[in-house]
Amino acid sequence: MTTREGGAAYWKATLGLLWTVMAIWAVVSFGAGIVLADALNSIHIGGYKLGFWFAQQGSIYVFVVLIFWYAARMNKIDREHDVHED
Repeated sequence: MTTREGGAAYWKATLGLLWTVMAIWAVVSFGAGIVLADALNSIHIGGYKLGFWFAQQGSIYVFVVLIFWYAARMNKIDREHDVHED
Protein backbone atom coordinates (compact mmCIF):
# COMPACT_ATOMS: atom_id res chain seq x y z
CA MET A 1 0.00 0.00 0.00
CA THR A 2 1.38 3.40 -0.91
CA THR A 3 1.65 6.24 1.56
CA ARG A 4 -1.23 8.06 -0.12
CA GLU A 5 -3.50 5.00 0.07
CA GLY A 6 -2.46 4.38 3.68
CA GLY A 7 -3.18 7.99 4.59
CA ALA A 8 -6.58 7.85 2.94
CA ALA A 9 -7.47 4.62 4.79
CA TYR A 10 -6.31 6.13 8.08
CA TRP A 11 -8.43 9.25 7.66
CA LYS A 12 -11.42 7.21 6.53
CA ALA A 13 -11.21 5.15 9.73
CA THR A 14 -10.65 8.27 11.85
CA LEU A 15 -13.59 10.13 10.32
CA GLY A 16 -15.80 7.05 10.66
CA LEU A 17 -15.00 6.94 14.37
CA LEU A 18 -15.60 10.68 14.68
CA TRP A 19 -19.03 10.42 13.05
CA THR A 20 -19.93 7.52 15.34
CA VAL A 21 -18.93 9.50 18.43
CA MET A 22 -20.86 12.56 17.23
CA ALA A 23 -23.96 10.45 16.54
CA ILE A 24 -23.85 8.92 20.04
CA TRP A 25 -23.33 12.39 21.53
CA ALA A 26 -26.32 13.78 19.61
CA VAL A 27 -28.62 10.89 20.54
CA VAL A 28 -27.67 11.09 24.21
CA SER A 29 -27.80 14.85 24.59
CA PHE A 30 -30.73 15.67 22.33
CA GLY A 31 -32.60 12.37 22.27
CA ALA A 32 -32.51 11.27 25.90
CA GLY A 33 -32.26 14.75 27.37
CA ILE A 34 -35.02 16.44 25.36
CA VAL A 35 -37.01 14.25 22.95
CA LEU A 36 -37.43 11.17 25.15
CA ALA A 37 -37.57 13.04 28.48
CA ASP A 38 -41.35 12.64 28.88
CA ALA A 39 -41.18 8.89 28.19
CA LEU A 40 -38.22 8.46 30.54
CA ASN A 41 -39.96 10.41 33.32
CA SER A 42 -42.24 7.44 34.02
CA ILE A 43 -39.19 5.68 35.52
CA HIS A 44 -37.72 6.89 38.83
CA ILE A 45 -34.13 6.55 40.06
CA GLY A 46 -33.41 7.59 43.63
CA GLY A 47 -36.64 9.56 43.79
CA TYR A 48 -35.93 11.52 40.63
CA LYS A 49 -37.58 11.10 37.26
CA LEU A 50 -35.25 9.37 34.81
CA GLY A 51 -35.71 12.06 32.13
CA PHE A 52 -34.58 14.76 34.55
CA TRP A 53 -31.76 12.62 35.93
CA PHE A 54 -30.51 11.74 32.46
CA ALA A 55 -30.54 15.37 31.34
CA GLN A 56 -28.66 16.45 34.46
CA GLN A 57 -26.35 13.54 35.35
CA GLY A 58 -26.70 10.53 33.07
CA SER A 59 -25.53 12.26 29.93
CA ILE A 60 -22.33 13.34 31.71
CA TYR A 61 -21.57 9.71 32.60
CA VAL A 62 -22.17 8.66 29.01
CA PHE A 63 -19.88 11.44 27.75
CA VAL A 64 -17.05 10.41 30.10
CA VAL A 65 -17.34 6.78 28.98
CA LEU A 66 -17.44 8.01 25.38
CA ILE A 67 -14.15 9.88 25.87
CA PHE A 68 -12.36 6.76 27.13
CA TRP A 69 -13.89 4.59 24.40
CA TYR A 70 -12.83 7.11 21.74
CA ALA A 71 -9.25 7.21 23.08
CA ALA A 72 -8.99 3.40 23.14
CA ARG A 73 -10.48 3.04 19.66
CA MET A 74 -8.27 5.81 18.26
CA ASN A 75 -5.18 4.09 19.69
CA LYS A 76 -6.27 0.89 17.94
CA ILE A 77 -6.71 2.73 14.63
CA ASP A 78 -3.28 4.35 15.07
CA ARG A 79 -1.67 0.96 15.63
CA GLU A 80 -3.47 -0.62 12.67
CA HIS A 81 -2.12 2.13 10.40
CA ASP A 82 1.30 2.25 12.07
CA VAL A 83 1.11 5.88 13.13
CA HIS A 84 1.08 5.22 16.88
CA GLU A 85 3.36 6.84 19.43
CA ASP A 86 5.38 4.76 21.85
